Amino acid sequence: MAAARRARAGDPRAGFRRPAAEPGPAVPQGLIRAARKSGQLNLSGRNLSEVPEHVWRINLDTPEEAHQNLSFGAADRWWEQTDLTKLILASNKLQCLSEDVKLLPALTVLDVHDNQLTSLPSALGQLENLQKLDVSHNKLKSIPEELMQLSHLKSLLLHHNELSHLPDGFGQLVNLEELDLSNNHLTDIPTSFALLINLVRLNLACNQLKNLPADISAMKSLRQLDCSKNYLETVPSKLATMASLEQLYLRKNKLRSLPEFPSCKLLKELHAGENQIEILNAENLKHLNSLSILELRDNKIKSVPDEITLLQKLERLDLANNDISRLPYRLGNLPQLKFLALEGNPLRTIRRDLLQKGTQELLKYLRSKIQDDVTSPNEEPPVTAMTLPSESRINMHAITSLKLLEYSEKQAAVIPDEMFNAVRSNPVATVNFSKNQLNEIPPRIVELKDSVCDVNLGFNKISSISLELCMLHKLTHLDIRNNFLTSLPEEMEALTRLQVINLSFNRFKVFPSVLYHIVALETILLSNNQVGSIDPLQLKKMDKLGTLDLQNNDLLQVPPELGNCETLRTLLLEGNPFRTPRAAILAKGTAAVLEYLRSRIPT
Repeated sequence: MAAARRARAGDPRAGFRRPAAEPGPAVPQGLIRAARKSGQLNLSGRNLSEVPEHVWRINLDTPEEAHQNLSFGAADRWWEQTDLTKLILASNKLQCLSEDVKLLPALTVLDVHDNQLTSLPSALGQLENLQKLDVSHNKLKSIPEELMQLSHLKSLLLHHNELSHLPDGFGQLVNLEELDLSNNHLTDIPTSFALLINLVRLNLACNQLKNLPADISAMKSLRQLDCSKNYLETVPSKLATMASLEQLYLRKNKLRSLPEFPSCKLLKELHAGENQIEILNAENLKHLNSLSILELRDNKIKSVPDEITLLQKLERLDLANNDISRLPYRLGNLPQLKFLALEGNPLRTIRRDLLQKGTQELLKYLRSKIQDDVTSPNEEPPVTAMTLPSESRINMHAITSLKLLEYSEKQAAVIPDEMFNAVRSNPVATVNFSKNQLNEIPPRIVELKDSVCDVNLGFNKISSISLELCMLHKLTHLDIRNNFLTSLPEEMEALTRLQVINLSFNRFKVFPSVLYHIVALETILLSNNQVGSIDPLQLKKMDKLGTLDLQNNDLLQVPPELGNCETLRTLLLEGNPFRTPRAAILAKGTAAVLEYLRSRIPT
């Protein structure tokens, strides 16, 4: 108050002060005073459109209180001030940083993430003590060469910018331990990356990389490498010599095979889902003694080698949505396995209802079958003189004994009537019309309404659900992934026994509201659509819902109330544009995500 009275009485310097409004909201003098003592200044979230000049000059200018207060207590000895070592300017509206940043040579941490920066000042290269620089979530198109002079830099965060190339001299940052370049427009990586021998974590996810330089294998300290969501068709074989590697993310690329890993004895996590991998070899697996997570969902793998049983530390194995027809029963003997996902495979030896009972029941079943682990040929009933001509392409054995009506992978635009005619009075439980060119659901499917409980119409061109499907009142499983659906009819509410629905890879922009009213649902798979929001209050009413997959949609935010859906055992949210929860929290699993969301509910 005394200072305010003096100012009103007439401060001789008042006319020379820059009005506070010009650089945006003023920085309180109390913060500046505290920063002189602590060496740390946090100006995040203050709506600043530029940094006030006295912030850059904090180490040089005589403090204002020195001119005003001539009786100093121990706390006010401004001449004992500390040089600024940590400056946080995050979540403002800064469009550029002044070259005056060089006036803060003692800085070890500079955080300007979540602004509107389009470039960085070359003077940054003079901050020779800088150890951490966070310029993520800006609009940077390039990096100044001078940045390569920061020889003490340990952490450089450049994710979520608009970078299309990097300086060739990147290898000069020899002390770098963490480098995040994810979510940019990079098409290649400088070969000088090979010189970053102290790098521990490298994130290249969500770029436009078509290959990785083989020299990357020289990064002898690298423990975590994330190359998800690029255009990689191969991985350099030298990658397999990286002895320190513990986590390798290759999801969402165009890989047709995995490399062999002779030296990766410490590799704990290998994520290679959503590629085009067709073959899993013994050579890919047999050296991975430390592996605890193997994620290969959404590929084209046809078989699993017996050598998978060598992975004695395996805790999570995700093989969902492949073309696997048979599993080695000895998988049941893996001592640490806690999670096994197999849904969406044409498994002949494992009943669908068993897949829904969870990992422990599945492993128990596999163990019980070990003595039968001999490959039996897939016998087709012979065509005899007693076989009607129209039935020669219809597997009557499947209809009568397996209760299965199958007409898949035929590229057919319609299902022939003779398929339905052959059913006669046989109760069919499972229908598989997947991988055709169907534009609509075959109307005659309604004839099976008193027996059918499992329908697979995946990989077709279906754009709407017919009323006939809504009359299959015994339906428990519906797979209609990879079609052209944009909505579901309210009449589906009549499917009161429906437990599992797979709507992945369709064209939904909103969460289908009818699903909220099918209370028996236990699993909703809605990944790879364009869903923008969900209603957590409606989801909470679904007390049987255990699995909700919303990966790769357009969720801009996750409502905290979703944390109250405590029946959820598996909640998958990766690949959405929301900022929170952060990837580190998502990686901890469903329970941690739900707990985090609950902590964010306004009280």
